[in-house]
Amino acid sequence: QVQFVESGGGLVQPGGSLRLSCATSGSIFSIYTMGWYRQAPGKQRELVAAIWSGDSTNYADSVKGRFTIARDNAKNTMFLQMNSLKPEDTAIYYCNKNPPREDYWGKGTLVTVSS
Repeated sequence: QVQFVESGGGLVQPGGSLRLSCATSGSIFSIYTMGWYRQAPGKQRELVAAIWSGDSTNYADSVKGRFTIARDNAKNTMFLQMNSLKPEDTAIYYCNKNPPREDYWGKGTLVTVSS
């Protein structure tokens, strides 16, 4: 059973940075196409960044140039470096395969951007 566990969220001022981590117990993590998703209050969950097994990446327009997705296959871990954070980045952030599997959603990690 694959599990994803997100961490690294918190409260940060506008313009600040956070680094999120996603750990998994899956033994075949390295072949997955993975994604970071977020769900803001009252909004649908959206994909913000994706990374393929060959380390190609793609980003939502709203985070392009500010967020960086990366993975460490040896440690079964994925990261999301978030810089120049804005209040509209406030959301619960989740990791999952891309496209996501419904039974793989974790609890997420809350990011709050506020002064």
